[in-house]
Amino acid sequence: MSKYKTLHLWMLLPMVLMQFGIFRDYWGDFTDNAWSVHIHYWTGTLWYLYLILQPYYATHGKLDKHRTNGIIGMFLAGGVCITALSMLHRDIVNADLSAELGEQFGPFGPWFFMGVAAVEIVMITAFGFAVIMSIIKRKSLEDHAWWLISTVFIIMMPALGRGIQNVFVLIHLEDWPNIDIMAPVYLTQALIIALILLAAWKYQKLKHPATYLAVLVNVYTCFLEPLGRSEAVDTFLRYIIKG
Repeated sequence: MSKYKTLHLWMLLPMVLMQFGIFRDYWGDFTDNAWSVHIHYWTGTLWYLYLILQPYYATHGKLDKHRTNGIIGMFLAGGVCITALSMLHRDIVNADLSAELGEQFGPFGPWFFMGVAAVEIVMITAFGFAVIMSIIKRKSLEDHAWWLISTVFIIMMPALGRGIQNVFVLIHLEDWPNIDIMAPVYLTQALIIALILLAAWKYQKLKHPATYLAVLVNVYTCFLEPLGRSEAVDTFLRYIIKG
């Protein structure tokens, strides 16, 4: 238990990174965002806050609060999954708009949005699996804690990726629309994987299955472009998302 005494402080780092990444996209056009965007943003933000608060309760003699909030947290985790899944349709809509409007979307071709949908489905599934494993392993402090911590790194990419992507586009704005939009994606994944391995090393969890899962999900995201350009993936996603 003692080695997790400062975990709540370390969990502030991914929270800050997530907020940095999504700040411009969410707050920049706050009133124009759809209801689903608001719900997803706040469920995701509350989940990150939970993963700061819960370790504090568990390591500072507040186990009753930890257990009670843990039950509420599982409800919140379900909300994160459901709201994320509900937004996949927006990726299909953006892909179609990109195909229709062309140059107005610049480097963001239809393949980019289809690729995002392809990686987010896997990301959400992995997140749900990690949460379920944390419930199954609730009697093992080490496993329970690490499965929950891994969820931070599993779903970090969309928020952090947008922030890095926005900065990258601003730096290369003079090259618009001929910008290599995958470069910031690779940078984001390298950063997240480095954070996973650093955290796993610190808490002696380099060989834990939750670590493997988080790394694999982020490696998979690096294949966003070939996935997005695949006709088979396009057909499959349109079938299951649009029915």
